[in-house]
Amino acid sequence: MTKKLIFFDIDGTLLNHDKQLPEKAIEAIHRLKEKGHIVAIATGRGPFMYEDIRKTLGVDTYVSYNGSFVVYEENVIYTAPLDKRALLQLEVEGHENNHPMMFMDHQNMRQNVENHPSIDESIATLKLTFTPDYDPSYHAGRDLYQALFFVDQEEIKQYEGRYPEFEFVRWHPLSVDILPAGGSKWRGIKQLIDYLNIDPSDVYAFGDGLNDVEMLENIHNSVAMGNGCSEAKQVADYVTADVDEDGLYLGIKEMGLI
Repeated sequence: MTKKLIFFDIDGTLLNHDKQLPEKAIEAIHRLKEKGHIVAIATGRGPFMYEDIRKTLGVDTYVSYNGSFVVYEENVIYTAPLDKRALLQLEVEGHENNHPMMFMDHQNMRQNVENHPSIDESIATLKLTFTPDYDPSYHAGRDLYQALFFVDQEEIKQYEGRYPEFEFVRWHPLSVDILPAGGSKWRGIKQLIDYLNIDPSDVYAFGDGLNDVEMLENIHNSVAMGNGCSEAKQVADYVTADVDEDGLYLGIKEMGLI
């Protein structure tokens, strides 16, 4: 079998609704690696947020921050940091409107406001093994690859269209990801495909969320989870079962990869 390059989203795809790795999913990933395929993670999370998942699965290739930080076998091959000037301007405006921000590089995440309910509620859904620290100056003098902006569906409207340097992608009712303009998982994935010179017909992707839509639409062999959003299901080549019903394992089998 020709070596395949296979991308997996984390939340709702690798991880079930309880943020756990199902045993059948672990089994399937290890079988893919035994067959010589390249298993990669494609996520909106930062690398430090899923080290335990990479260790359990033995994965050292990943597209983090929705395409802004790409690593192949532990070597960084592509980065797309946020525009520093525009981010500072947005941070100042957000602070004036009581809209806090989380700064994120490849090593850490730091919040610019302490004890804010929007931060606490949204971050709790990620079930992190650590609590982000408070550091309002964390963005100074370093490259950031993503930021979280804690605004609801109505509040974000006052910022949209006024910051052309950024894409705002909602991941929680109280928070959006701030990405570089044109940023997406697909852009990061394309960098890795080109770097490895892999034939597009040998690339596969599994996902469930809005930030997976472009990835699923552009990859020829794409699978949406049964628990996925309608937009993901509409563009995917195949829809598998719910993640809690071993959907990932079944989808991998259905695609003939194991």
